[in-house]
Amino acid sequence: MLTVSGRDGAPRSGTALAARAFALAGVSRDDALVVSAAEFRRAVNVCRAHPKVAVLTAPGAGPAELGRALFPQTPRSFVVCEDVDGPSQRVVHVRPAEATTRPWHKPDVVLVLDNRRAVDAPTWIAGPALREPVWALAQDAFGGEPALTPEARAFALAKLGPRIGDMVWDIGSGDGSVAIECARFGAAAVALDRDDSVCVRLRENVRRHGVRVAVSRGEIGTVVDHLPVPDAVFLADPSPEALATCAAQARHRLVATAPAGAVPALMDVVAGHGFIAHATTLQTTPLSGDAEPPSPITLLWAERPAPVAGAPAAKRIRGIETLPPPPGRSVL
Repeated sequence: MLTVSGRDGAPRSGTALAARAFALAGVSRDDALVVSAAEFRRAVNVCRAHPKVAVLTAPGAGPAELGRALFPQTPRSFVVCEDVDGPSQRVVHVRPAEATTRPWHKPDVVLVLDNRRAVDAPTWIAGPALREPVWALAQDAFGGEPALTPEARAFALAKLGPRIGDMVWDIGSGDGSVAIECARFGAAAVALDRDDSVCVRLRENVRRHGVRVAVSRGEIGTVVDHLPVPDAVFLADPSPEALATCAAQARHRLVATAPAGAVPALMDVVAGHGFIAHATTLQTTPLSGDAEPPSPITLLWAERPAPVAGAPAAKRIRGIETLPPPPGRSVL
């Protein structure tokens, strides 16, 4: 259960606090996500990927810090709810840039809203709008010849493991299919390609699927310092230099396509950045229709090993103290 500390130090339901903030702001809480700024980076990623988020603040993670993290790449509006149900309760509507400069008094909740988003149609279940439960979308879902077959994309997505709160980079994005599918899982995504015409097609695909993907043009080596830190990275046929740049940034997982002959050298690159690397070649054969089987594709994937938990500290057991019998009483 999501809890926060109340003004008296006692635990307080975070969802109830967020519901109260929505009521004070006059904003429907339907299709909203509620997150804690205690995991600030992940909370910011949720705000990047979703149109309506209630952020429960934490020390050093309030409206000003959210504004600095989101402005100007992610256009949003803030509703800051101060001292909710307290004597100095106040509701302030503010832009992210202004939030970085104003003084705040007990900002309990920040509602982060994308006002450009049309209101979703009513659904039978509360919470963020759900995508159709289909992934590894069909060949024709992205217009033109896809960069990856659905089968290869399914494998890549399984190794990337996108989830709400994650940031995923799609480098050499092409049709944007990997970034779009990650966004459909609720992750924040950045798609990067160096070709103007490819970026135009990429943006069209993003609009077609109704997701949020930040599209950027350029080479990873020149824009890396301007991108948010990724949890996972997908690369299409990377050079060793591009792979090394991404391996130095990725927190958890990497997936890349590559010619089979280039894979051993690329595996050495990611191993040098602390990853455990694997590779496989996929070949699929359609059993219906007259389509020619696609060419085999080789995928490299790597993950950082989970930190090993240290042995629990030994409990200090109090020794048993033996007392002598009282005078005049024998011990049997």
